[in-house]
Amino acid sequence: MISVLITIGLFVVGLVLLIYGADSLVRGASSVAKKFGLSNLFIGLTVVAFGTSLPELVVNLFASFRGSNDIAIGNIVGSNISNILLILGIAALIYPLTVKHGTVSREIPFSFLAVVVLFILANDFLMDGLQASILSRGDGLILIAFFIIFMYYTFGISKSSAEEAAEPVKTYKNYVALSMIFGGILGTVIGGQFMVESAVKVATMLGVSEALIGLTIVAVGTSLPELAASAIAAYHKKSDIAIGNIIGSNIFNVFWILGVSTTIKPLYFSLALNSDLILLIIITIILLSFMFIGKKNIVQRWQGGTMVGLYAAYVIYLIIRG
Repeated sequence: MISVLITIGLFVVGLVLLIYGADSLVRGASSVAKKFGLSNLFIGLTVVAFGTSLPELVVNLFASFRGSNDIAIGNIVGSNISNILLILGIAALIYPLTVKHGTVSREIPFSFLAVVVLFILANDFLMDGLQASILSRGDGLILIAFFIIFMYYTFGISKSSAEEAAEPVKTYKNYVALSMIFGGILGTVIGGQFMVESAVKVATMLGVSEALIGLTIVAVGTSLPELAASAIAAYHKKSDIAIGNIIGSNIFNVFWILGVSTTIKPLYFSLALNSDLILLIIITIILLSFMFIGKKNIVQRWQGGTMVGLYAAYVIYLIIRG
């Protein structure tokens, strides 16, 4: 019992270090970038975007090096499912989200493309009849190539966006900013290691699969920065930030995080995760269909409630599946 409490405690400590480390790194790096004369919009599209995806990246790298493939892939798939059903659902419950036409016509379909590409690349057994399914280094490079295309598109549309649309960046003295950067890196590394090691131990002690832990506890934990950002944005009625944060994070997770992870070290893919990938494809289609049901281009409160309910049902299914 004591060992269980210690393991859970280490997981919580790791999660706190991971989140606060990523936040400290983003604020420190943003301050340095601002002092170099870079625009708020550029900082938001690069430093902040990469920073909010840092928890998933660190957890994935530690998981892949430990050989915990189900945690690494489950973290990404689970994070994307929780981003849409749980986080976007909660944000819509707080305040109905008005979605821009560009998000409906381009960004949500792009996130749908990300899942479909991942499904195809991961399923060597189904596609080519091979004995094992693996996300190879070549697959990782393909995902990164898609990510570069997405970033090119993002910078393209940013040219027509007003600088005032971005949040102002707070600056710090140079030594403070550098301390925040190095402290943030240290916090994310230690936190990520604690989270992965304790997640493996919890799975072993409870007799459940690492995939279950990756799809639920680890996935939601690494998505807490997105939850906080989207909930606060919805409260302040900034719909673009709330939904853009979620869709952008989903694209980052597949193309960037999983791309980098598999390029560094190939990941074996468990066919049991196909049901979760298919669910992610379905809920992305549901999200897109919500744009045309009821009030056009608005995620309404009843739709948010439906998504949260679907997430609760999904977690129950995972527990039953074991």
